[in-house]
Amino acid sequence: MLIYHGSNKIIEKPAFGLGKIHNDYGQGFYCTESIELAKEWACDRMRDGYANAYELDIRDLKTLDLNDEKYTLLHWLSVLVQNRTFNGNTDMEVMAKEFLIKNYHIDVGNYDVIKGYRADDSYFRFAEDFLNNTISIQKLEEAMYLGKLGEQIVLKSPRAFERIHYVKEKSVYADSSIYYTKKHHRDKNARARYRQIKADVLSGTFIRDIMKDAAR
Repeated sequence: MLIYHGSNKIIEKPAFGLGKIHNDYGQGFYCTESIELAKEWACDRMRDGYANAYELDIRDLKTLDLNDEKYTLLHWLSVLVQNRTFNGNTDMEVMAKEFLIKNYHIDVGNYDVIKGYRADDSYFRFAEDFLNNTISIQKLEEAMYLGKLGEQIVLKSPRAFERIHYVKEKSVYADSSIYYTKKHHRDKNARARYRQIKADVLSGTFIRDIMKDAAR
C-alpha cells in the first residue's frame, strides 16, 4: 500500500522507537493514505513541510483495524484514553475512562500496525465531551465524520518498520500558505457543525447509560 507521512522534513528512513508516547495509539510512525491530509499534517505549525511517500507491505503483519465492524467507537476510545492526556477534572470523566479500559481494552502492543481514526484537537475535545456525559455516543459518531479526517495508519513494531520503503518520486513539498489554511478551515467548519450537533442534549445513549446497562 502507498502511504504518506506529513512532516516539516524529509524522512527517508523512519526509525522504530521515535515519536511522542502520548499520541492516539502511543509511540509509532503515523501515516495516511491521503496525500492531501499528509500535506495538512506537514503544515500544522504554519510552516512548509513534506508529504513523504512510502510503500508498506502489510502481508503477514498483525494489523489492528479499529474501523472493522467487530469493533465499536468505544474500543477506539479505550485506546485513546490509555495514550492521550485527558484533563480528568470531573468524576464522570474519571469513571468513564476506567469503565472503557476495563470493558473495551485492546492491547495495542500485540500489533505491528494499527488503522483507525485520528483524534486531532477538535476531535479530542469531542471525545472529552462524551466522557463527561454531555453528548451521546450517536452524536460522537456523527461528529467523527465532520472534518473527513479519514484513517491513519500507524507502524508500531520493528517488524513493521522493516516493511516500509521511501518513495522519493511520489513525495511532495507542502506549502503552508495553502495547506495550513486548508487545515484551519476544515477544523473551523467541523467545530461550527459540532456546536449544532451538541445543541441536541436529550437524544441518544450517553456514557452514563452505557455504564448503567453494563452494571445490571
